[in-house]
Amino acid sequence: MGTLYVDTLEPEGATTTLTVGETGQNTVVGGNTVKLNTLKDAGANTLFTSDGSGNLSSVNSAFGGSMVLLSTQTASNSASLSFTSNIDSTYKEYLFKWYYIQPATNFTNFTFQVSTDGGSNYNTTVTSTFFNSRHNQANTDAALSYEGNMDQGQGTAYQICSIFTGGDADECTNGVIHLFNPSSTTYVKQWYCRTISTNGDTSPATMDGYPAGYFNTTSAINAISFKYASGNITAGKIKMYGIK
Repeated sequence: MGTLYVDTLEPEGATTTLTVGETGQNTVVGGNTVKLNTLKDAGANTLFTSDGSGNLSSVNSAFGGSMVLLSTQTASNSASLSFTSNIDSTYKEYLFKWYYIQPATNFTNFTFQVSTDGGSNYNTTVTSTFFNSRHNQANTDAALSYEGNMDQGQGTAYQICSIFTGGDADECTNGVIHLFNPSSTTYVKQWYCRTISTNGDTSPATMDGYPAGYFNTTSAINAISFKYASGNITAGKIKMYGIK
């Protein structure tokens, strides 16, 4: 058996399909790297698509994954981060995870709101609840409390989801929001959130937040926006997932 050395191997003529091996045969690729952005099966069904940076989308259910990454937003001194596409009837639950979201302003709250008009307006009526646990770095203060000034009763402001985040270089907030059935035109849209932040007060502390509520609308929600109550988002990223 001989060896063929080439830099590029292309199909002949107008066809775009390069056939390697005959039906029933196995093709062995030596080495440990196969580079491609889209992988399809013999029936031209997409198994996965990569954006070229290792982030996958269109992952086929045969892989067994129940959480599909739909979009990523990265902050760079940004006034807000918004998702205005891919929120539709495809999934009954959407998951938003944020990582190392750092504020430009010290001691501020991270907030979110949703839109029913593709992001033109973020003022959907919300009723919410909020309780929080905290423990300071000096080990002199610890508490679990209901935060009555962090909730809303039929309000339209941005909803607080993570509180009192510090603006120092080593301070940030991380968290997750579960939004259920946003495309329903029958039910209100329930959500709940879990957050962790580093308190930027004079006595640094960890803040563990538990906000939850519902957007009181039967219109389909199709966009969501995140921002700090004061100042820009210095750094960090938010990922949106669809849950099968």
